[in-house]
Amino acid sequence: MTTPNFADKTVWTGDNLDILRGINSDCVDLIYLDPPFNSNRNYAAPVGSAAAGAAFKDTWTLSDLDVAWMGLIADESAGGGAMYQVLQTAGLTHGKGMQSYLCMMAVRLLEMRRVLKDTGSIYLHCDPTASHYLKMLMDSIYGQSNFRNEIGWKRTGSHGGSKRWGPIHDTILFYSASDGYLWNRVYQEYDIAYLDRYYRFEDDRGRYRLVTLTGAGTRTGDSGMPWKGVDPNVSGRHWAVPLSALQSAYPELSLGALSTQEKLDLLDEAGLVYWPERGSVPQQKRYTHEGEGVQIQDIITDIAPIGAQARERIGYPTQKPLALLERIIRASSNEGDVVLDPFCGCATACVAAENLGRRWIGIDISPKAVELVNMRLQQTMGELFHNRLVTARTDIPRRTDIDAPIPYRQNKHVLFGQQEGRCNGCRSAFEFRHLEVDHVIPQSGGGTDHIDNLQLLCAHCNRVKGDRPQEYLVARLREMGMAA
Repeated sequence: MTTPNFADKTVWTGDNLDILRGINSDCVDLIYLDPPFNSNRNYAAPVGSAAAGAAFKDTWTLSDLDVAWMGLIADESAGGGAMYQVLQTAGLTHGKGMQSYLCMMAVRLLEMRRVLKDTGSIYLHCDPTASHYLKMLMDSIYGQSNFRNEIGWKRTGSHGGSKRWGPIHDTILFYSASDGYLWNRVYQEYDIAYLDRYYRFEDDRGRYRLVTLTGAGTRTGDSGMPWKGVDPNVSGRHWAVPLSALQSAYPELSLGALSTQEKLDLLDEAGLVYWPERGSVPQQKRYTHEGEGVQIQDIITDIAPIGAQARERIGYPTQKPLALLERIIRASSNEGDVVLDPFCGCATACVAAENLGRRWIGIDISPKAVELVNMRLQQTMGELFHNRLVTARTDIPRRTDIDAPIPYRQNKHVLFGQQEGRCNGCRSAFEFRHLEVDHVIPQSGGGTDHIDNLQLLCAHCNRVKGDRPQEYLVARLREMGMAA
């Protein structure tokens, strides 16, 4: 775990891969991302909306790929790794466009894993276009054992489909960095159907349900003794007093010295015992106001999409509800934790994090994101907002958790892509790990570390060349009949 090398409330404009590479390792508690879905569409906010000018492409081809990405994935997948296999499978079954999209996502997800703390979590918002491939990609990077949930969010109402079920949900993939991840219990309000099913009784205190006052098995102590003529042993059970309800009714009372029967008497005096027909075992009355609600589930139907006239709507083409992001942030972070949204767009995650007392950073390719986060924070904070609250940056942060940059590996990735995995001497194809970085003009001859003076050679060619210039290697290979 390291100290962040950025200020709270920072929004970067630029390629998130470059910016992620400049962020310290193990310094982020929660990542939420809502990246392009590879839906073969281009998005733009309508003219006149707050987000006008924001646009992004959601169509991917091989021409979009940086050659360095290929080398990076080859490095991470040395020895036939899972990530490489996922990309190959996607290309074979879904085409080069999907393969290119997943390659774009893979290099960024690798960096996100690096910056995420071991106690952290990541939520990847996607749709059925690529969710199945993205899940395999996440499994290969974060580990299948760290998959926690596939959450379905009902993003629209009834939707007609031509010869298929109506597509009305998005998928959110929830992974943790390790088994020791942070988790907070979050509850949602009871819906009417739940209340009608479980809280079927009502009195002047409100709606309530009936809950057993006994536990399985008989006991020889006072929990197994009769109370008010009712013997729990008859049915093979014993008294189990709900201490939380009793403590809530009598907050100043010490319960430790009381017998089970005395506790039941107090519960009855508080009006929290339901007496059925004579001879039956009484039950506890549990009112709706006593419960915290229903624990959040992996199907979200109680958070509606943003309506056309909603106050929070700013016109961003893929804007998500603030309530959805607040639920995620409450569940997987605490106050003061760092939340990162690397595709922050209209800044919903940033605003939600600010509302909940978290530190946050965002990255977006469009400079419109900085304007939108300022506008939305001003709306929610009122007089507390000032124009220096958000730090806007276009530079790449410099890591402070390492002694020096590591251009060697990055150059090797670029060179591997440029040379298409072939040795620049004999031109034979090799795995990433079997190629070595070499200076075209040796350093002893004035050659520099600039990438234009670097190449990849196989071990044999590198030994032949030694500390001599490339021309020597070419001549020697011709003598050996090995020149391309």
